[in-house]
Amino acid sequence: MGRNINQPVPGVKEFYPLNEPSIGTPLSSDTFPRNNTLPALFKPLTIRGLTIPNRIFVSPMCQYSSDDGHATDWHLVHIGGFATRGAGGIILEATAVVPEGRISPEDAGLWTDSQIAPLKRIVDFAHTQAAKVGVQLAHAGRKASTLATWVRASADRTHRANRSIAFDNENGWPDNVYGPANVPWSKGYPTPKEMTESDLQHVENAFVAATVRSALAGFDFIEIHGAHGYLLHSFLSPLTNTRKDAYGGQSFENRTRFVLRVVKAVRAAWGERPLFVRLSATDWAEGPEKDPDDGRWLQWGVEQTILLAGELKDLGVDLIDVSSGGNWAAQKIPVTRGYQVPFAEAVKRTHPDIAVGAVGMITTPRQANDVVAEGKADIVLLAREFLRDPHFVLRAASELGVAVKPAAQYELAWPSVLARL
Repeated sequence: MGRNINQPVPGVKEFYPLNEPSIGTPLSSDTFPRNNTLPALFKPLTIRGLTIPNRIFVSPMCQYSSDDGHATDWHLVHIGGFATRGAGGIILEATAVVPEGRISPEDAGLWTDSQIAPLKRIVDFAHTQAAKVGVQLAHAGRKASTLATWVRASADRTHRANRSIAFDNENGWPDNVYGPANVPWSKGYPTPKEMTESDLQHVENAFVAATVRSALAGFDFIEIHGAHGYLLHSFLSPLTNTRKDAYGGQSFENRTRFVLRVVKAVRAAWGERPLFVRLSATDWAEGPEKDPDDGRWLQWGVEQTILLAGELKDLGVDLIDVSSGGNWAAQKIPVTRGYQVPFAEAVKRTHPDIAVGAVGMITTPRQANDVVAEGKADIVLLAREFLRDPHFVLRAASELGVAVKPAAQYELAWPSVLARL
């Protein structure tokens, strides 16, 4: 690549070889003529001045590996591995804004200043590799104080099925779980307390405080978690928001009020950095989203998601990350290849001037490229596929015929992405 010396990343205490251009970036077509026409997946994207070298993002994935909300070296290795392998953007796992907003006792948090430093260490390392890193700020709501996934699975195997609660002697807080109403997610989950106005204000303030800490940690963008049945999603759905006040009931305006309030506050605190929101586009409950006879909303669905996306855009949200499900225990999800992409496409079709992310069983480079090339979404977000193959970006480049920059330390393993033909 024309190097005469092993240059260090400037301004960093440790020695890291400098990668120019940054890892995952398509190489100059002057040297690599095949890059004259790039596939959509490898065209850069700029959001509020943040330029992302390709359209492949690492979705937030809970690791159940934090120490009282503090990130550990597991997270450094987990996130650092993606940073050294060319992901366009990386989103850290659901990070609770209050202790009782964690899903499990071992989840990440940003509710206290001592949690900034271990996150900053991770972000600083990712930045030495020129990676773009965000954090997903979250509150688990009525799905809080539950066991880590593999602990729950072990409990099921030892004939303690339907026991998801993490009790006090397991570092849980089952008597301090909150939601829009006192309706549990399902059997075996804590019964939440219905939130008062004081509780709502407390959570809003916590999102703002966590936003300030995110800036101090150096994150490039924030994603607000409004999906998968956690607190904000449970306010959106008429299935779970049975409140009788200005924040609930049949009214779309009421059910979206708290979400919009939180987003507005975060946007003000975050300044001009990119802001994403993850939404579930449907509850996957049986029956229609709206009663065809009287027009009553029966569940949360894509029509309301599109309406909310427009309001989020007006508040200054830059990207809608479109997922689905997680709010209704009796959900019926037809999991197939790319099954959630049509929801992202519906949002993008209605709101072409806001960036949209697609998720859900996107497992091959050509499938991912088609999503972007066909205008169904601006980015794709992968979770389990990145766990199976952390080198997905380089594999995609190889399969799609793109010359991209691997980490200098890994170049010998990727002659296909450096070939000049």
